[in-house]
Amino acid sequence: MGARFGVMEGEQFEGDEGPDLEDTWADELIERARAKSAAHPESFSGEPVPNEGHPPEKHADAESKDTDPGLPTMREPTTDHRPPLVTFEDLHGSSASVLESPPEVSQAPAPRLDQPDLRFTSKTPAVGSVQQVDLGLPGPRHGLGKVLFEWGSVIVAALAMALLVKAFLFQAFYIPSPSMEPTLDNGDRIIVNKLSYRLHDVNRGDVVVFKDPQGAVNGIEDLIKRVVALPGETISTEAGRVLINGGLLLEPYLISQDLTGGFSLPPGCQNPTNASDGCLVPPGHVFVLGDNRTNSKDGRFFGPIPEGSIIGRAFLRVWPLNDIGRL
Repeated sequence: MGARFGVMEGEQFEGDEGPDLEDTWADELIERARAKSAAHPESFSGEPVPNEGHPPEKHADAESKDTDPGLPTMREPTTDHRPPLVTFEDLHGSSASVLESPPEVSQAPAPRLDQPDLRFTSKTPAVGSVQQVDLGLPGPRHGLGKVLFEWGSVIVAALAMALLVKAFLFQAFYIPSPSMEPTLDNGDRIIVNKLSYRLHDVNRGDVVVFKDPQGAVNGIEDLIKRVVALPGETISTEAGRVLINGGLLLEPYLISQDLTGGFSLPPGCQNPTNASDGCLVPPGHVFVLGDNRTNSKDGRFFGPIPEGSIIGRAFLRVWPLNDIGRL
């Protein structure tokens, strides 16, 4: 007996149930084939079934020819028909072997420097096309009045500040004579501190500005001299030198130490009887001399001056510019 369907020659099943299992498997296969042929009779009619896009079916191999003659010839089960795939050639043609590059995006040209960029231009409509709204802003006349008021306030405040500074703090003076050379020259300008002697007493060596005890002469009512003797001290001269209470006064600000001329008893001194070789400075007064001893009208002529007549202490020369400095 030849080989059964699906079983090669020489193969045997072990045990007593081998042949029965083989017949059962064959019967099931036959029943499935019959059911399929009943559902699709055209697949077993002997005529070729068209199958576009797929290769022709293969016939059973040599093994299938040795099957039992009673069994119908089995074909491989046909696959389900699927819609054909859309390929790249179907979309772009067979000649398109490379994907086309995306279309270039046109770039707007860069704005010229002499033309405004419209992308950033304000889109506010023209004033003529918009209804005017009263925002309560002052008009030109009100604006001018406000400006004048502000500037007038600034000027008035500056003048008031200047008057206050001049009256209580600082004041500028002009040197009209050479009586203070070499310390101050004719034409120099100085700043006087008017607050100094409200804080401390007058000191020896200070350069002070004071009211002329003899009144204004040629329109000049303020004088500038150096303090050399204080209240209660006796000032005298000897061989062109200044003596304070009989002691020699060192004066480094002079060109020479022996240029001070002698003087008789000036007015205002509190000298004892028959003492005419010097001047005793009364309380509340000081004795002043010019640095240019040979050309200065000072205390040797008008005597001691009251401290209350002193305007202030000269502390700064502001003119000429090349001689700016403290005194």
